[in-house]
Amino acid sequence: QVELEQSGGGSVQAGGSLRLYCAGYGRTFTPYSMGWFRQGPGKEREFVAAIAKRGPNTYYGDSLKGRFTIYRASGMNAVYLQMNSLTPEDTAMYYCAATELTTHPIVDAHDWPYWGQGTQVTVSS
Repeated sequence: QVELEQSGGGSVQAGGSLRLYCAGYGRTFTPYSMGWFRQGPGKEREFVAAIAKRGPNTYYGDSLKGRFTIYRASGMNAVYLQMNSLTPEDTAMYYCAATELTTHPIVDAHDWPYWGQGTQVTVSS
């Protein structure tokens, strides 16, 4: 099992940048695929990005258009999400997630059993 703790987020003007952080703790001796999802007001939870638990491969939602980057931080199962050129449409609760699956891209939230508490990202126009 793994528990996820995330931080970052906040309010930013359109065109600005933010970086989110997420790390596993507890019994995290086993590597996991790590990912990010977001859920805007009145919208379904959608896939943002993921990184494979082995190797460097990364995966992104089609709508991100190269603006977001997921990369590993120091420590087991720790990742960042760098978000650039933010727009009001990026306003959402952002959640980190972990899964033992390796069949990327894993875009269905139901395939991710472990979740962080979420952090709010608000982009003003």
